[in-house]
Amino acid sequence: MRNRILLIAAGCAAIVMGSYRTAPATEARTRPQAKPKPAAAGVAEYGYKVVNKYPHDRTAFTQGLEYHEGFLYEGTGLNGRSTLRKVKLETGEVLQQVRLGQSFFGEGITVLPKEIVQLTWQSGMGFVYDRDTLKMSHSFTYPGEGWGLTNDGKRIFMSDGTAQIRKWDPATLNEQQRITVRDSGHEVASLNELEFVKGEIYANVWQTDRIARISPEDGRVLGWINLTGILEESERAQADVLNGIAYDAAKDRLFVTGKLWPTMFEIQLVKK
Repeated sequence: MRNRILLIAAGCAAIVMGSYRTAPATEARTRPQAKPKPAAAGVAEYGYKVVNKYPHDRTAFTQGLEYHEGFLYEGTGLNGRSTLRKVKLETGEVLQQVRLGQSFFGEGITVLPKEIVQLTWQSGMGFVYDRDTLKMSHSFTYPGEGWGLTNDGKRIFMSDGTAQIRKWDPATLNEQQRITVRDSGHEVASLNELEFVKGEIYANVWQTDRIARISPEDGRVLGWINLTGILEESERAQADVLNGIAYDAAKDRLFVTGKLWPTMFEIQLVKK
């Protein structure tokens, strides 16, 4: 989700006044990539087939991604570079954009019928925007770190970098319950960007090329998607980790990308 970044004291934000501990708009790639355990026996493993490729903004530090009514909505991170944007899938063109204050490190987003909710990393502050105009309507607070968001129409699911997923009431943004994600009894930590797909939560696992398929009811890992090799080696030198899952329910299309990746991939899953 984020690379090793020194925390600094931040001043007043352009959006909301106050001081928050945040990270500077820099990144380092010194932390080795995590080596997840192989899937437990009986847990389905999936590979992928690339169906289409689309341009993706190489400067976008992708933290949240959703597809809604023909467009991508993307939340990006890094202090001084964090945004919420509406993007044209076919060209990667940014159609609408709002910038967060300098002291906020943007994180996951989720699209509701009339609103978009966005997290920040360590500020304990989230923002709610009008879906059509991207004008911020209000802010809210939550304990701990903010990483990923998604929703199923009735509940919002939120990750915080641990093995837990929080369930929120979408009307109040109040926490109702937490579940712990486990693969055959073993906790799966570093859950990052989330997407709700056909009754399951898909979750990027930070610093890996794997996506966990999770039961939203009890946190059981139902399967693993291995996207190793999807980004060409020649492009990886300038890119960061896999992060970003979006699902087009109307056309049954699954999209993935990563932080600072030049490409958005449409994929089909292939069971191993």
